[in-house]
Amino acid sequence: MAGLWFRIVFILLAIGLGSGLVQLLAGGTAGLWAFVMGLAAWVGFQVWHLEKMVRWLNDFRLSNAPTGLGTWDLLYAAVYRLARSYERQQSQLQEMLKSFRSVTDAMPDGVVSLDDHHQITYASLRAEQHLGLKAQADLGRNILNLLRHPEFVRYLESGSWTSPVVLRGVPQPDRILQLQLIPYGQSERLLLTRDITQIERLETTRRDFVANVSHELKTPLTVLSGYVETLRDLPLNASQRGQALSTMGEQAERMQRLIDDLLTLGRLETEQTPPSDTPVDMPAMLARLLREAQALSQGCHSIRLLDTSGPRAVLGEDRELYSAFSNLVNNAVRYTPKDGSVSIQWQSQADGSALFRVQDSGPGIDKHHISRLTERFYRIDKGRSRETGGTGLGLAIVKHVASRHGGALEIQSAPGQGSVFGLRFPASRIARQTP
Repeated sequence: MAGLWFRIVFILLAIGLGSGLVQLLAGGTAGLWAFVMGLAAWVGFQVWHLEKMVRWLNDFRLSNAPTGLGTWDLLYAAVYRLARSYERQQSQLQEMLKSFRSVTDAMPDGVVSLDDHHQITYASLRAEQHLGLKAQADLGRNILNLLRHPEFVRYLESGSWTSPVVLRGVPQPDRILQLQLIPYGQSERLLLTRDITQIERLETTRRDFVANVSHELKTPLTVLSGYVETLRDLPLNASQRGQALSTMGEQAERMQRLIDDLLTLGRLETEQTPPSDTPVDMPAMLARLLREAQALSQGCHSIRLLDTSGPRAVLGEDRELYSAFSNLVNNAVRYTPKDGSVSIQWQSQADGSALFRVQDSGPGIDKHHISRLTERFYRIDKGRSRETGGTGLGLAIVKHVASRHGGALEIQSAPGQGSVFGLRFPASRIARQTP
């Protein structure tokens, strides 16, 4: 309806200007006044449309788009189309930016965008965690004011960024970060951050593992090599030759135990499938453990089954459970002095779980050692451990077996009071007894 009135007014103005112009050309005074008045009305009409345009642009909303006559209507429509196009582009850019943020936040590496003055223009969520940044508060701040590590300052100012820099103790003392700058655009830079703490720990563990295995194999190999040279180069009587061969056999057996334990531990660490639910006969297992412990002791210890009231069967892998149980029993025999005692117990618990316990009267263990006993090759007394024939991998194997069966390794010990090692199995691992 408003558009119709605009058109009527426009037509009347056109008629007024036209008639006034005709009368003016004919020499009439009245025509002059009519032309002036029509011209004034036309100018006012244009000014009115212009004010509408200014008001719309000042309070720009597509829903408030005005309408007009003639060229003004075309102008309003053109501005409206441009605004719609701009709005769609802005919406698309916002979606792209949102998608970019989602992608960078999902990456394991952090991303920080820097301008040519090293000021932060963007930081992903992972970068905030790595560097201890606060995205909103730190935007526009110089990265050197927030990350003042000397190695990073030298790296940033060097201008040579083909290789990353490794920073230790950022932002926490136990963290290790790898950072690399990548130039892009005119003079902007991307700072990529990666937390390599776990990788460094694994690499340290690998180096220690290789060093420990090499060290463990070096001694028996040295002994074997020495006796081989002796047998080859020196004339030995039967007794000496027998002693040399016996020692060589012991060292070969020691290396075999180490290799067997390494293979067992490697299999436990890499095995993805859970252990089977095959019932393992515990009375038969306990009898076997007792016989082997007595054979290892050779009558030097008192070894007894004190309590066998636990469930008759446990659901699991027989080979793995035997490896765990025998490691605990053999350790107790090896580390208990002559004439000491070792007791084995298999008990049901009030919560439905079952507990395998090995108690000895050995020297006991200081509290600060207990948390590290399951580390590979960790030894309290290195010399004594090797004398007893241990490989340093037994408790690591026990821990993995317990974990794979949903159980837990429990250790109680104090100097001079002996030790108690237990394997607790949850109720879900206890086989139901058939009537």
